[in-house]
Amino acid sequence: MKQKLMVFILTLFVLLLAACSSESSTEESKSTDSSEPKETAEAKEITVKHLLGETDVKVNPENVVVFDFGVLETLDTLGVKAVTALPKEGTVPSQLEKYKSDKYESVGSLKEPDFEKINELQPELIIISARQQDLYEEFAEIAPTIYLGVDTTKYMESFKENTDILGQIFGKEAEVKEELAKIDENIKALKEKASGLDEKALVTLIDEGNISAYGPASRFGIIHDVFGVKPVDENIEVSTHGQSISFEYLVEKDPDILFVVDRGAVVTTGQAASPAKEVLNNDLVKGTKAFKEDRIVYLDPNVWYLSGGGIISVNEMVKAIDESL
Repeated sequence: MKQKLMVFILTLFVLLLAACSSESSTEESKSTDSSEPKETAEAKEITVKHLLGETDVKVNPENVVVFDFGVLETLDTLGVKAVTALPKEGTVPSQLEKYKSDKYESVGSLKEPDFEKINELQPELIIISARQQDLYEEFAEIAPTIYLGVDTTKYMESFKENTDILGQIFGKEAEVKEELAKIDENIKALKEKASGLDEKALVTLIDEGNISAYGPASRFGIIHDVFGVKPVDENIEVSTHGQSISFEYLVEKDPDILFVVDRGAVVTTGQAASPAKEVLNNDLVKGTKAFKEDRIVYLDPNVWYLSGGGIISVNEMVKAIDESL
């Protein structure tokens, strides 16, 4: 009887050990199951909605190719160190001089990207804007690509959306909020100043002797739409290249302030272009109020033509117009 009891107890003990071992193995299996999603900093992504579609973008990418100088300005201001390449063939804006360094690869020009070089770099993210819009599919075949060009018909809204997206991608939301608040404050002061003036202005771009005018909702419409400077002509054709005008038009409209962007000063062409000041050096222009009152204002083409839509350039735009008033 005692022998049977001993066998029973031993059997029961073995069964209990087996049960404990099985439970432990199950718990360990649960804790190491690779099918469970793991949310790490490296694996996190956000979906960016942009003009050309939706793109899944890795948070805090470390190898980024940038084809928009306004975006590059913003990343630089936010202290982002992830940029590895940019279009260096042509003119890099003076405010981004440091990116001419050999530390950064050249991937062609703004309008002629070097896709072979981009593919070689294997970037984690490519950022483009209007000048590369038609090549979006070719970029997207290489790496996740987002479009962050500024919509000039709603300049500040578009600029802020783009800046917010960059803040989310690179974990700089607080810095973005601070920078945008400063800009809003400066614009508010400028708009109050401009609204109290009766002076009317005309914005022009001069290229190889030709003059184009820009009004509200145009490429340089921020001067009127956001800063509040009154336009001398409300009906200027809205287009990327502006409305072609003559010196007679300048005399007819007779602006109090004439803003000038000299494209030839920053864009190299086949032949040397006449500086804007030489183009405007004639008797018709000398008869305008802007000339007589020394109110012809030459805007920095590095800011107004090559970049724009970045934290640095928008700040510089506000400053230039404020000083002109």
